Amino acid sequence: MGRTREVGRMRGRHGGRGPLRVLRWAGPEPGPADPAALDTDPELLLRVLCHEFRTPVSALTSLTRTLADDRVPLTGDDRRAITALAHEQAVHLQGLLRDAAAGTGALAPAADPAAPLAEILRGAAALVPPHRRLTGVTRRAGACPVPRRRTRQVVTNLVENALRHGPAEGRIGIHAALGRSGLRIVVTDEGRIDPTLVEALCRPAPAAGPSGLGLWIVRRLLAADGGRLRLHRLRPRGVALEVVLPASPATG
Repeated sequence: MGRTREVGRMRGRHGGRGPLRVLRWAGPEPGPADPAALDTDPELLLRVLCHEFRTPVSALTSLTRTLADDRVPLTGDDRRAITALAHEQAVHLQGLLRDAAAGTGALAPAADPAAPLAEILRGAAALVPPHRRLTGVTRRAGACPVPRRRTRQVVTNLVENALRHGPAEGRIGIHAALGRSGLRIVVTDEGRIDPTLVEALCRPAPAAGPSGLGLWIVRRLLAADGGRLRLHRLRPRGVALEVVLPASPATG
């Protein structure tokens, strides 16, 4: 995985081991996602649909299970927050079904209304059990308007990836900050970088199997907004996937 270099600082902690200024690039740069691949491959379209349906369905299952569990002490505010998150995921699922029925696929369309980043990150954080969750979002970053559906799909795919491939009880971080390079969103886990991950990030089209499909979807969605995805190693251990989006003129 070759060369490394420090890429900057972000307030917050990962696993209590220090601020995210220890991000190190684990190149090479991801290759471009093939924009025509989905349109010319019906089998790939079906795989993308199934992949994208999985996240809101699993989120709704988890949230409703929490509401129904009498052993979990929940305040009125807790229940209202969980209900709001469940509603967001249900609306997201309805949007996916509507786009699939219209033949526009599971990837968010160009017409994508904006929402504050903080709203998107709350929904993604709900996928992570509270005892494993680490968050650090600056006020300016949280207020940034971002494409609602595309950004939700990007962040939830990265969080799902961390849940699947990181250690079973490892902590998962969701961090965001606004800087000169744009809006940075970083999802971390306590695993290690392996060649399969690097290969998935550099592949212009997804492989035939399920491996790497979520990251290909992330890169395609980011391309629509002029964003990019980078892989970093954390010291002494950990993996970070960093999204960089251009800052909105209203917030930059």
